[in-house]
Amino acid sequence: MSGLTPTKSTLQQRARGLITGTQKHLANETLAFNGATFAAPALIQLLQQLIDVVTRSDAAKAEWKDALKSLKDGKATIVPVLGAFHAFVVNRFGNAPSTLEDFGIAPRKVRTPLTAEQKAAAAVKRKATRAARHIVGKKQRAKIKAPAATTPTATAPGTPPTHGT
Repeated sequence: MSGLTPTKSTLQQRARGLITGTQKHLANETLAFNGATFAAPALIQLLQQLIDVVTRSDAAKAEWKDALKSLKDGKATIVPVLGAFHAFVVNRFGNAPSTLEDFGIAPRKVRTPLTAEQKAAAAVKRKATRAARHIVGKKQRAKIKAPAATTPTATAPGTPPTHGT
């Protein structure tokens, strides 16, 4: 092997080839390699286990992909119904915490009004942002006029333009 990780199909092909060769040429021998001793039938059984494991993993992956597809299809049809039912329950029972809790829905939080200090701080921050970004209202924009355009002075006809000497 050239150092690459073998694929599942490559492993299966190699195992099948080794099984065929072992059955044909080494059927009744005891083989010693890699610091262990193997009887030919035990080695064939070990190689067959590899083939079976790879086959089962492929089947499990196909089953997993089917399950993902059915999940996606189920979500596509069920999630809109779920959202509509949620909206129906909230609309039907309003903001009754005990009833909504029975459905597993948290009631909407009521927005707390800003205090006078918070409103003042927000106004200051808003004014600073407008100044920093040069944001003005519609009426202020209407008052802004572009500076008068200056026209270049014309030279008398027939006189060539002068260039620096």
